[in-house]
Amino acid sequence: MTAESTFIEMMRAMASDPAARGLLDDTAVIELGDETLILTHDMMAEDVHWLHKADPADVAWKLVSVNLSDLAAKGARPLGVLLGFMLGDGDWDRRFAEGLERVLTHYAVPLLGGDTVSSRGDKRSVGLTAIGAATHRPVPARSGAQAGNLLFVTGTLGDALAGFELAEAELDGIKELSAAYNRPVARLSDGQALAPFVTAMMDISDGLLLDAGRMAAASKVEIRIDVDALPLSAAYRMMRGDGIDSRLQAASWGDDYQLLFTAPADVSLPIAATALGSVGEGSGLALFDAGVRIPLPPSLGYQHH
Repeated sequence: MTAESTFIEMMRAMASDPAARGLLDDTAVIELGDETLILTHDMMAEDVHWLHKADPADVAWKLVSVNLSDLAAKGARPLGVLLGFMLGDGDWDRRFAEGLERVLTHYAVPLLGGDTVSSRGDKRSVGLTAIGAATHRPVPARSGAQAGNLLFVTGTLGDALAGFELAEAELDGIKELSAAYNRPVARLSDGQALAPFVTAMMDISDGLLLDAGRMAAASKVEIRIDVDALPLSAAYRMMRGDGIDSRLQAASWGDDYQLLFTAPADVSLPIAATALGSVGEGSGLALFDAGVRIPLPPSLGYQHH
């Protein structure tokens, strides 16, 4: 077990309220009469979630987007955010604030409050709590996938991986790849449209394979993924190729923030999405290439060690 999973297991005994969903989801779901609140909190750390040389405005954008992506996976409408900020260099702080204003304006989401703390070390960390309201009930969960369902994903995979490689090499490269890593966009409208149709839904933050495995575990099913069906952008294929290794890397790197969901095979989806696998009886994750089962790669995605 990783340090993260070990710690979550310790927390699970405390998280007995039904709103916590057994810590098997990325959000808390609080029923308040006719309304349902969705709450999520994500943190980001320097040299883990962003490079030291990153533009602070990009850090602010990503912090908001990754939290709103969790709301998108619940089909929620954002109500506001609370910021946890580590103070430091004045220029960095001002640039972060400028970026925060820009991203909140983009999503039309208000800042409701938060807290600050002085930095005592070289590395920064920031956190955000996002609050939303459900637009459909029951609120989608990771745990609803059923045998016979198909597995779908929105958008394309791997662009953030390519964008990270460009940023690490300090190359301007291809703008859409850089934007995918530095300024991901939460699929809020897609999540709201999909909520009435899906049996399970989550966002892809730590890698398609790792997150699909989490969905399989929560739903107590086997999820089968066709690697040759993974949607890759033309920009990704131009930079990193279209071979099996490149596809597996796109599926196991993370930072995509696309929506991964299951739905009945005969469903008519309200948005464009790629069918990349199916759900069956059993457990865990199975990979196929051109119809032939292949081994899982050594790493399924990003995990906190």
